[in-house]
Amino acid sequence: MKKLFLNLIIYGFLILIMLELLVRVFHLGKDTPTRYVDQYNVEKWMPNQNGFAVTGNRRQNFSEYNINQSGYNSYREFNPTYDKKEIALVGDSFIEGFHQNYYNSIGKKIENLLEDVEVYEYGYAGYDMADQLHLVHAYKDQFDKIDHVIFGIKFSNDLTRGEYSILSERLALESPLNKALKKSKLLVYAKSIGLLDPPKLFIAKLKNTIFNSQNRKGSKKSPSNKTNTEQEYLNNFKQLVATYGYDKQRFVLLLNSKETSNIFLKYLDQNGFKYIDFYKRFQASPRPKNLIYDRHWNNYGRTLIAKEIVSHLRTY
Repeated sequence: MKKLFLNLIIYGFLILIMLELLVRVFHLGKDTPTRYVDQYNVEKWMPNQNGFAVTGNRRQNFSEYNINQSGYNSYREFNPTYDKKEIALVGDSFIEGFHQNYYNSIGKKIENLLEDVEVYEYGYAGYDMADQLHLVHAYKDQFDKIDHVIFGIKFSNDLTRGEYSILSERLALESPLNKALKKSKLLVYAKSIGLLDPPKLFIAKLKNTIFNSQNRKGSKKSPSNKTNTEQEYLNNFKQLVATYGYDKQRFVLLLNSKETSNIFLKYLDQNGFKYIDFYKRFQASPRPKNLIYDRHWNNYGRTLIAKEIVSHLRTY
């Protein structure tokens, strides 16, 4: 029995090593860049990193990223001047573009459609409107030189707060323990395809049962009020604009009107906030615009976004 137990440990260890090697050889596990907070209290990626982003359990999406000296995924460095024509794309993972080779990004597609223009992509997974406006304010000297600044916004999750603060849950991913765990590509791969979700959910439920059972007794969940939530998000937008300012001549929002509150759209129209609505262009095409296993835009979707932005810019 003792020998059997010992053999199980040895063979189990060898199997794990073999699986680790297979994941590395076939590059099934994604490379995750290191994040940090800079001297202006802006969260971004550590400069000068590169690697490959992988999505899906059979590497359905495999793309290369390149973090430039400014801390963002881009094929070019950001060097705005008053002498050149420049466009800044600011937003979350949709702008960040880890699902696309960095040299074929939305910014690059725009540059292919316009002459004598440089596009700077300030994309970072998780950025909301507070993150975006804080970034522009923190690097005001740079953004003042940029001709057009386009903010990617999704009404349902980018206006949930009216003031900026560092989100500790994102930085927690850079803890010593998480850094050590990420060294195992097998573990990274297992997490990315959901193998670790069941035990994580079980532990979470167990914690809730132990610590929150008494708090839930007699509690009654109040029904959500969509109108109140929309008004709260609009108020958050107003507060952020009042805090950081908003150049209505150079700044424009990129949004899908189908997924945006009418209350918010009405406020934008009445108060002179420009926006690029890509809903009609997406709706007009029967082809898929999103990845099969992910709601991020695929290559075709990104091409449509680039065309919509170019169409808007040509009106100036």
